[in-house]
Amino acid sequence: MAGGEELKLLGWWAPGVSPYVLRAQMALAVKGLSYEYLPEDRWCKSDLLIASNPVYKKVPVLIHNGKPICESLLIVEYLDDALGLPGNGKPILPADPVTPSGSSTSRSGAIFPGLRQ
Repeated sequence: MAGGEELKLLGWWAPGVSPYVLRAQMALAVKGLSYEYLPEDRWCKSDLLIASNPVYKKVPVLIHNGKPICESLLIVEYLDDALGLPGNGKPILPADPVTPSGSSTSRSGAIFPGLRQ
């Protein structure tokens, strides 16, 4: 990353175990961002994970220049909003939460299309 920015992703030690960690990894890949992957043990959590997500102590956690972002969907939104549009130049999630039919939906409808009405 340019400008000395640092990205770290806390996830499970075994790849492919958590779909939520995979969501964060795919968003980072789509954006073309390099990051350091820090594997966590499910039963023996590190001090970094406990300090980064003190309430739930769960992964994934993205740490951007020392600032933790918890929960996979929030990580995707953060990558869209805070880190601009690298990669293909398009946001991962839609900017307008209103569908063409006029009904209001949440941004999570892009990730979970089954939730749309």
